[in-house]
Order: sequence, then structure tokens, then C-alpha cells
Amino acid sequence: MLLAPLVGEYLLGNQPITALPAVLMLTPMYGCGALLIREGARRAGCGWPTMVLLAAAYALVEEGPIDQMLWNPHYGGVDMGLAYADTQVSWLGTSAALLQDVLSMHTVWSICVPIALVEVFGADRTRPWLGRPGLALTGAVFVAGSTFLAVEQYESGKFLASAAQFGGACVVIVALIAAAFALGRLRLPPRDAATPVPWLVGTVAFAAGSAYWARDFLLPDSVSPWVAVALWCVLAAGVGWLCARWSRTPGWGPLHRLALTAGAVLTYVWLGFTHAREMDVPYDTALTGNVVFGAAALVLLGTATVRVRSQGRAAEVG
Repeated sequence: MLLAPLVGEYLLGNQPITALPAVLMLTPMYGCGALLIREGARRAGCGWPTMVLLAAAYALVEEGPIDQMLWNPHYGGVDMGLAYADTQVSWLGTSAALLQDVLSMHTVWSICVPIALVEVFGADRTRPWLGRPGLALTGAVFVAGSTFLAVEQYESGKFLASAAQFGGACVVIVALIAAAFALGRLRLPPRDAATPVPWLVGTVAFAAGSAYWARDFLLPDSVSPWVAVALWCVLAAGVGWLCARWSRTPGWGPLHRLALTAGAVLTYVWLGFTHAREMDVPYDTALTGNVVFGAAALVLLGTATVRVRSQGRAAEVG
């Protein structure tokens, strides 16, 4: 509940440490959304492919119908239309690069990373955490919190997307949800291949995430923005392909899943520092938040590593 907004907004550097109390406003949408995705997948007997697709659907829900960032050219007082003008797709009513940023941020970091971190501390990661009353309450809080944020966003900017934009987004969201549970019923055969060591898995995750977010530094200004859009597709497909192969090898286990998660978390740790000058607070205050949230992330990863290793030793003894 708390890790979703803390990772999605504060570790990223979108929110300064002085705005920490606002996490309570974000938790109903971020936290309940992550919890509903995790519970829905686990109750259906599905795993990570389902949660990834549900997280993508959540990304479109948040930045589409809720806050309309996908379509609002002046979202949050920022000239989004100008910032993403080079990859604007008229029939989508939004930018391809913005859509990729939204899917990357929320699918990986806002939803999947918090779920993966908390599941490390459970004795059975496939067991549902909530009963029916808890699930119903979580759903009600998610709807209420999301509605509140949607109204607040409209009141602050007086922007309302077209019916076609809302309708198109809803069609894609429903399709992603349907695909998530259809894919969850598929069972791919295990692979008789060597399992990579955890540090390699973590390094690949960190390198992939860092390469994407550092694209503005890595690609020359003369390169078309559509090259970055194409590279995102290659990178996303490549990481997905690797994870699908690695996770079906006999030695894949909790330490590998944690390494994959750690690589993503560490990407946000350095990325948050690059946003320090963009925050609406003094630079020293912004850096203080980066240090505090980054250190907290490292402590959490260290604790999770100890937990996973102790569980492994206990299983060997048992």
C-alpha cells in the first residue's frame, strides 16, 4: 500500500520529502491499485505475466481517465505538448514517447516492484493476502481515491479529454485485463538450461532500466526521437524474452526475482537525483529527499536479501 506511491513518486524524485504527508492522498490509488492487481492475479492462480499486463492496464487508467496526462498538453502546468511534440500521434491524441514513459513508470516501478518486494517477506508468495471483505474494501477505496484525484485534477486544470479518447483508452484497458487472465492460464514448459547467477540478472535489469531513462544523454540530438521510441520496443521485448526464458530454468528462485527487482529499484535511486533541480523546492531540500529515499531503498533491499537467504538456508535444513 505504501511502497507503491513511495517508489512511484518519491524515489523517482517527482515529489520532494517535504510533500511526504501527501503519500496518504496517493495511497488509495497507487497502493490499492497495486494490492488489487496482486490479489486478482494470485486468487486466479496466475503469476507475473498476468500482473505485468494488469499493471500496464493500471498505467493507462491512472494517466488516462484519472489524471488525463496522456491527453492534456498543459498537465501540471508543464507544456507536455511541446515536450513530446516530436512523437505526437494524431489518431491516438497523445505522444508515443509519453505513452512509453507512462507504461514504463507504472508497470515496472509503481506496481510490479512494490509487489515483488513485499512478496519476498511472505512464507508463500502465491497465497492471497486479503479475504473477501478486505478485497471489497480495497476496491472501494481505490475507486473513491481515484475519483477524488480525477476531480481534483480537473478542477486544477479545467481540462477534459474527448469522449473518443476516453472510449479508446477504456477499450485498451479492458483488452489488457482480458489478455492478462487469458495469458495467466497458459503454462509454458520448463527449459533444460543453465540458470543465470542472480548478480547477472540484477545487472541486466539495472542496465536495461538505466539505458531507457538515460536515453537523452546517450542519443545525440541529431537522432530522431522516433529512434528512441523504436529502441524502447526492442528493449521491452528483449527484457520480456529474457525473463520468460530465465524464469523457466530449474534453478530460478527467490534470489533471482529479488535481483531483478533490485536492478529496477537501483535505477530509480540514481534517476531521482537527476530530478532534484526540477522540483519546486530548494535544491538542498530536494537532494535531502533523494538521499533519504535512496538510503531507505538500499536498506529495504538489504533486508530483503537477508530474508531470502535465511529462507533458503531453512529450506535446505528442512
